[in-house]
Amino acid sequence: MNPANTRREPAAPGAPPIIVFDGVCALCSGWVRFLLRRDRHGVFRFAAMQDRVGRDLLAAHGIDPTDPVSFLLVEGDAAWCDSDGVIEVLRRLGGSWRAAVALRVVPGALRDAAYRLLARNRYRMFGRRDACMLPPEGMRARFL
Repeated sequence: MNPANTRREPAAPGAPPIIVFDGVCALCSGWVRFLLRRDRHGVFRFAAMQDRVGRDLLAAHGIDPTDPVSFLLVEGDAAWCDSDGVIEVLRRLGGSWRAAVALRVVPGALRDAAYRLLARNRYRMFGRRDACMLPPEGMRARFL
């Protein structure tokens, strides 16, 4: 089992949450743009898994940075992976997005299996870019 699948309480309560994403994946880049539009308070920071910070975070949480098929949300010492990470991000967006927590009634093994199926096929289904996504103007400070 991946150590990041276990939610741990943060050691540093004020550390900004960091989302590690695949910067060359069209779906993942779209997810980041979606979050940038809806994260009105600028809570989330982003690290592409192709960059040093993203690779280091993946490795620190037991995810192979050379074969990443996981979503990772990190805050201090806390980590949420795969479907738990996506649900946690949506919960933190607030508003009607908090309804995503209802997905937790589905067993984590089933949610994660569906997530990983999508992750393994993301390039084939949504495409791949030649280079990492460039942060939108005015948002660069949110990217590590």
